[in-house]
Amino acid sequence: MTDDPATTDDPMMTDTIAAGESPSTDEATTSDDTPTNATAGDDVAMRVAVTGTPGTGKTTATDHLAADIDAEIIHLNDAIRENDLYTERDADRDSLVADLDAVSDHLGEWTGVLESHLAHHVDADRVVVLRCEPGVLEDRLRDRGETAEKARENAESEALDVVLSEAVDQHGLESVYEINTTDREPATVAAEIAAVRAGDREPTAGEVAFTGYLTE
Repeated sequence: MTDDPATTDDPMMTDTIAAGESPSTDEATTSDDTPTNATAGDDVAMRVAVTGTPGTGKTTATDHLAADIDAEIIHLNDAIRENDLYTERDADRDSLVADLDAVSDHLGEWTGVLESHLAHHVDADRVVVLRCEPGVLEDRLRDRGETAEKARENAESEALDVVLSEAVDQHGLESVYEINTTDREPATVAAEIAAVRAGDREPTAGEVAFTGYLTE
């Protein structure tokens, strides 16, 4: 996948994090103990990022989720395009290079569910990483019009746990939740995301393994 997976029919987007850099993860606090970063009430997370390799079902699942929770669903890739939150267009890769500083400024003190393959680069309280068997993912991307090369690149990235590893590095094992979407209905995936948001699931990372794809 390198850094340029797409999640829409429009040009793909990449981030602009330099080597060794990551956005701030400092948590906001207040003097009156009002929850500002982790929960509304005891367990419900205020900010949930839903990320994953393109083709894992992020947009479809979060669209289903919208009917079940009282929270805003933010499709970050749409916001990047519509608000010019990118530094350049990579013509060779048909992609937009997202400006994560501009993204952070645009989101401000956001709450809700943030969906994008870049969502794990944004401050969040819980991070859901959607997973999919790479062969299935490759077929999904080809059906969506991606080239064979691009589809294979993303499938290999999924097999190598690239997004999961980035999410764990950014947020820590205690805040990351894997959900395998292979052969599962979007409504079922949405219900699992809702359970993560509600605090009804324990963190999981590294339980899904697809490295066998790399030897096929």
